[in-house]
Amino acid sequence: MLRGLGVFHGKRGYGVSVEFDVKHGPVTTFGVTQRKNGTYQFVASEGTVVDGPRLLIGNTTSLIDFGMNPGEWCDAWSATGVPHHWALGTGHRVSELRSIAELLDIEMVVI
Repeated sequence: MLRGLGVFHGKRGYGVSVEFDVKHGPVTTFGVTQRKNGTYQFVASEGTVVDGPRLLIGNTTSLIDFGMNPGEWCDAWSATGVPHHWALGTGHRVSELRSIAELLDIEMVVI
């Protein structure tokens, strides 16, 4: 759906955005952060996109069940220091991401 935006992500002016839901089923969130010592860290979590209410704000939004209390998941995810831009991919991919982390000698945190 194309949705007209009265506010374009906090910037002045107007715009149009494509609004949709991600395919329902297994998904993986993935982010990269940098530790105090300069090394990188992978952060990932597996969940499932499910039916339910979602925000109609002109962006890609999905309702994801991570198998735990949503507030606790947000606290755990945020505590890693991962930035606010991260990836959402279809399928459960933690095992593949863990293999890549091991090959690159990068710490990995799974929420």
